[in-house]
Amino acid sequence: MGLFIIRRVGVMILTALCLTFIVFFMTNLYPNLEKLAKTQGNFRMSDEAVASWLDRRGYMQSTPKKYAEWLGVVPSYRHTAEDGTVTGRCIRPGVAPEQAPEFCGILQGHWGHSTVFKEPVAQIISTRLGLTGTLMFWVMLLMVPSALILGVMAGMREGSATDRTLSTVAITTTATPEYVSGVILIAVFASSAVGLRWFKGTATSAMENPTFENFFLPVLTIALYGTGYIARMTRASMAEVMTAQYIRTARLKGVSFPNIVMKHALRNALIAPFTVIMLQFPWLLNGVVIVETLFNYKGFGWTLVQAAGNNDIELLLGVSVVSVIVVLVTQLISDIGYVYLNPRISVT
Repeated sequence: MGLFIIRRVGVMILTALCLTFIVFFMTNLYPNLEKLAKTQGNFRMSDEAVASWLDRRGYMQSTPKKYAEWLGVVPSYRHTAEDGTVTGRCIRPGVAPEQAPEFCGILQGHWGHSTVFKEPVAQIISTRLGLTGTLMFWVMLLMVPSALILGVMAGMREGSATDRTLSTVAITTTATPEYVSGVILIAVFASSAVGLRWFKGTATSAMENPTFENFFLPVLTIALYGTGYIARMTRASMAEVMTAQYIRTARLKGVSFPNIVMKHALRNALIAPFTVIMLQFPWLLNGVVIVETLFNYKGFGWTLVQAAGNNDIELLLGVSVVSVIVVLVTQLISDIGYVYLNPRISVT
């Protein structure tokens, strides 16, 4: 198992480097850099002025060199003006150039400065990630138990009326995009007399004080889609397990149906849904973009939209790093959990 984890971590690191390099390359294309220069400088800047602005800040270097500086594995670029003033990524206001560190990239904890929010990228991401983490916690708390119960109930007796009804509900929720279900929930609950009584406030106020009244609608909007998807996977897995030979043997021996489900079928039926559940974390992290924008909940997805829409390169790169890490870590946990849950798999 230890060697398996080491190999997986090595693949994760290589994948993370490849993905972040692609994002870095796309965000550092010259049109984006030109727009950044004019946004931070002057929209009437000439081409020569834009090139000079970018050169002073090291943007005109080769992409591999800039990427290595951004990671923090090579010394950061420094520019010396005609008057002797030295500027660079590592030189912060009030710090002498000779006292500034040579390396200041992601590995050193220096994520850059947002050009839109005028704050350190690391501070913005930690705050917004915490807000989305709260949203994800309540979504998972509602979504996972509901989906597993529905899936198990539907798969226990394949083809029954309960199976057909629950499967129809699951397919309907999965086929309904979040922006559709969100608008419907707002129209039905937030605009009706009953809704105005039970759902007071907005999701924006939930950023400081989440309550049932101001937080349930965005949670329900996200949970509906995921619940149907996990329930369908659980139902398919449960139906397959219930037709296995060892289940038939247990029935012939007179084991009661509840004991067959709880002691024999349930564990094997949860192997496939476990992988699906783990994959919901990266989906929740980036898939909440629509919901957070719809309900004006300023979390991680909302920050991603703001960074991309305003050409905030440093913030967009920081968001990409976190997204890649979450996807790869959840995939690793999923693989390890799958090995433990499935006794037929041996890792050497």
